[in-house]
Amino acid sequence: MNYDYDLFVIGGGSGGVRAGRVAAVLGKKVGVAEESRFGGTCVIRGCVPKKLYVYASKFAEEFEDAAGFGWSVSGAKFDWPTLRDNKEREITRLEGLYRKGLDGAGAEMFDSRARLLSANEIYLEALDKTVTAERVLLAVGGTPYRGEDIPGHEHAVISDQAFDLAELPKSIVISGGGYIAVEFAGIFNGLGVETTLLYRGEEILRGFDNDVREMLHAEMEKKGIRVITETVFDRIEPGEDGGRISHLSNGETLTTDVVMFAIGRVPKTDGIGLAAAGVSTNARGYIEVNDYSRTSVENIWAVGDVTDRVQLTPVAIHEAMCFVDTEYKDNPQKPDHAGIATAVFSQPEIGTVGLSQEQAAERFETVEVYKAVFRPMKHTLSGRDEKMMTKLVVDAESRKVVGTHIMGPDAGEMAQLLAIPMKMGATKDDFDRTMAVHPTAAEELVTMYAPSYVIKNGERIG
Repeated sequence: MNYDYDLFVIGGGSGGVRAGRVAAVLGKKVGVAEESRFGGTCVIRGCVPKKLYVYASKFAEEFEDAAGFGWSVSGAKFDWPTLRDNKEREITRLEGLYRKGLDGAGAEMFDSRARLLSANEIYLEALDKTVTAERVLLAVGGTPYRGEDIPGHEHAVISDQAFDLAELPKSIVISGGGYIAVEFAGIFNGLGVETTLLYRGEEILRGFDNDVREMLHAEMEKKGIRVITETVFDRIEPGEDGGRISHLSNGETLTTDVVMFAIGRVPKTDGIGLAAAGVSTNARGYIEVNDYSRTSVENIWAVGDVTDRVQLTPVAIHEAMCFVDTEYKDNPQKPDHAGIATAVFSQPEIGTVGLSQEQAAERFETVEVYKAVFRPMKHTLSGRDEKMMTKLVVDAESRKVVGTHIMGPDAGEMAQLLAIPMKMGATKDDFDRTMAVHPTAAEELVTMYAPSYVIKNGERIG
């Protein structure tokens, strides 16, 4: 058959744009459809605006800390519309770069919702037009869960909306205990909003190392964030002057300006024609793929958050590159999802690579744990009561460092760099032979010579 396109990409986020642009550079005729804004979750309503807001929220503490270093800062005030509008300008600039990259490579862009009619047919709703493609890549991503099972859920906002509130609230309750929830709690608290974090589990950040989870909880409370665990909403009602009344499962009632849900994400697959094309999904609605990102349909692939793998922007980009290598460069590549460095831009920040202590204890007979908790040098003069932690988890038999966990300033930057030696199989002895850079917080990672304790057959010793 003669198809309109060699490759048609549905979804203009990081994974979809990368695959489309690189395939077009290779001379393939490529179409990319995006119903919202090119750049996807990360650029438009995720990582990028979130980190800009994290930066903004830290200045209040920076002004306070400056006094210990001889600076006098007075008259500082914050203006929410300025931050919001500057953020909008930046993400608009970035969207333009995504479009420019596709256009420069020769890919054709469609500002339209796209729906599969069959394995090779795509209907573009905004144009009322059907096109055909030899290969199709699904990169539609995910969307925040809106809490439809909670009575009064329509009175809450999700993370997408939180960036663009008409005005900064005086108080907010955020439901959730994952990285999005704790990051937004830090943002709003830092901007002077009375902040409550509500989580159904025993401790926030499920899946992370327990020391990290407990320490972040404690540090957040020091900063004035109220953290309520093992509690959920019974219902949410509108209050006076546009506020919200939250009735909680513990019997408490909270009255706040805003209620925000950060209770997970779901794949954005409704209405894109998966059934018509024969694409299989799992019980949670994610598209099922094999090791090469191919779906149950031979000519359709899927990458990024719409698959039930690792939901991180660099992972989507990596999966997209593997798809292009495999299909257009005769160089079969499987995405490598092991040892992915992760940063949580909470306050304090978290950087982690590899296994938690709990995961390592289940996998290895003997685990050595090296841990240091200390006051960052900056706070010796600022006087701020905030601790930092560095932690290494080591398989005693192979001596390999299988987990690294950092909490404190620039933890994410450290985690990215540590991911390289850990991917290469670095041992604790390699860390010990490495000279420290002094004075830095990172030097703790190469100067913890004796284990803090050992875990043998799941039992802690020492």
